[in-house]
Amino acid sequence: MEILTNLLGAINGVVWGPIMLVLLLGVGIYLQIGLKLMPIRKLGVGFKLMWQGRDPKPSKADADQASADQDGEISPFDALMTALSATIGTGNIAGVATAIALGGPGAVFWMWITALVGMATKFSEAVLAVRYRETDSTGYHVGGPMFYIKNGLGKKWLWLGGLFSFFGAVAAFGIGNTVQSNSVADAMDSTFGVPHWLTGVIIMVLAGAVILGGIKRIAKVAGKLVPIMGIAYVIAGLLVLIINASQIGEAFGLIFYYAFNPMAAAGGFAGAAVMAAIRFGVARGIFSNEAGLGSAPIAHAAAQTKNPVRQGLIAMLGTFIDTIVVCTITALVILTSTVWIDGEAGASLTALSFDAALPGFGNQIVAIALAVFAFTTILGWSFYGEKCCQFLFGTRSIMLYRVLFVLAIPLGAIAQLGFIWLMADTFNAMMAIPNLIALALLSPVVFKLTRDYFAGKDVLPGEALDHDK
Repeated sequence: MEILTNLLGAINGVVWGPIMLVLLLGVGIYLQIGLKLMPIRKLGVGFKLMWQGRDPKPSKADADQASADQDGEISPFDALMTALSATIGTGNIAGVATAIALGGPGAVFWMWITALVGMATKFSEAVLAVRYRETDSTGYHVGGPMFYIKNGLGKKWLWLGGLFSFFGAVAAFGIGNTVQSNSVADAMDSTFGVPHWLTGVIIMVLAGAVILGGIKRIAKVAGKLVPIMGIAYVIAGLLVLIINASQIGEAFGLIFYYAFNPMAAAGGFAGAAVMAAIRFGVARGIFSNEAGLGSAPIAHAAAQTKNPVRQGLIAMLGTFIDTIVVCTITALVILTSTVWIDGEAGASLTALSFDAALPGFGNQIVAIALAVFAFTTILGWSFYGEKCCQFLFGTRSIMLYRVLFVLAIPLGAIAQLGFIWLMADTFNAMMAIPNLIALALLSPVVFKLTRDYFAGKDVLPGEALDHDK
């Protein structure tokens, strides 16, 4: 295990080095500029379309939408909720705390920057996912980076789509499975005294009942759980911030100052250089909102729409909601307390910060939120992983992947957390590289479709393709 840990550590240092920071931020900035800041300017339009997309039935008032709602398996709203189910997870609780513990308060600023440029990335991913999706042998729509690489860049780039699919299928066991069950098991043990193995078995049974039913069952559960859990967590966080209102101004000051200045050691906090703030802010931001990873477009490709740009406008909300709203709430709760200076890290730092304002309840709020967040993340990533596996091995491999994915849940609950985080972090980056290359090369398609849409022209998906030919 030590040899494997050292090997992963070496790879992690390379893939999360300057090249990855340039790729993630550089491609995001390029897309944001190419779109003329449209994802930020049209944020309100995105929320309007999301609300309209709750019901997949055609609208008499919108003939375009009526024809748009004929293809796909799930409503545009449920596609976003499925994507959010995978993004709102331990990254919003443990990931933010880890970023602050290792990078200092300035890491939060770089999480925000990652989110703002990531909105353009997520928009572009969803546009290409719907534009180049296919229909498989079972009649379901499949899409994502591997398909817009294959159909957008051509067969000579098929190897790049294969690489993404391999990294995605493996990464799903890390970021979307074992990391989640491990974090929940740790929280349940420390808060309620529930053994790690028992937590793992319970999650396995509950998740298995949903995952084995496929995307429609996953989307149905996500469409109900994600809004409830997200709103409840934000309300709890706002309650803490009302109690700590006098410290909010200072917290923002710490975020902006230490984004550009090194922070000296204080108490149990080891200190952090500016580069650490950037690295951990970007890394944990991506871990949380997944912009650039290429995961979310796999869910958006199943949406009941024929209009790629419409789904892109809805998809970009995932990054905004996840990082600008939920992660910011967590960060401010931590920074308005003094617990982070004591050297705590991970989910326990967030729990102690909530508990400092809400004694006797804060711990339990975080433990329950973490459990629900992680559960839905497992559901979303199971779908991502199976589609990557399907691209590599065909539709017959789907059920085997689902079974293996479910069986891995209790194993993650009893595994060593440090190794799990390292593996997830490493494969996150390795997933992102093929996707970011494809986004850069296919950016002219995104720009043209976006111009056409806002000019009132018809914007249709690519030709119907047969995945299993």
